[in-house]
Amino acid sequence: MSSQSRKGGVTLPERPSRSKDGQDGIISRISSSVSQSPILHRGKRAADDAAYVAKRLLKSTGKAAWIAGTTFLILVVPLIIEMDREQQLNELEMQQASLLGAPPMSAHK
Repeated sequence: MSSQSRKGGVTLPERPSRSKDGQDGIISRISSSVSQSPILHRGKRAADDAAYVAKRLLKSTGKAAWIAGTTFLILVVPLIIEMDREQQLNELEMQQASLLGAPPMSAHK
């Protein structure tokens, strides 16, 4: 083995430079000038800010939905069940009254 200890893997040979007519130099200059552009930095910062705001909005919307859902289950669902039960009881009383021959009761008590 060689004196350098490496853990597995194959090393790839370095690419030969493709400097036909200086194209690599132009591309590298353009990419470095674009990557150092203040417009690019402002765009990245705006995208980061938008992502942060969207994340916070989704988080707070989720919390609000949880609160609304649990409140509905605790307060409104029992009320709906009780109103349905009362309506069924009223219908049963009306059926019994009609079977006994009593005059129908008005809907308003």
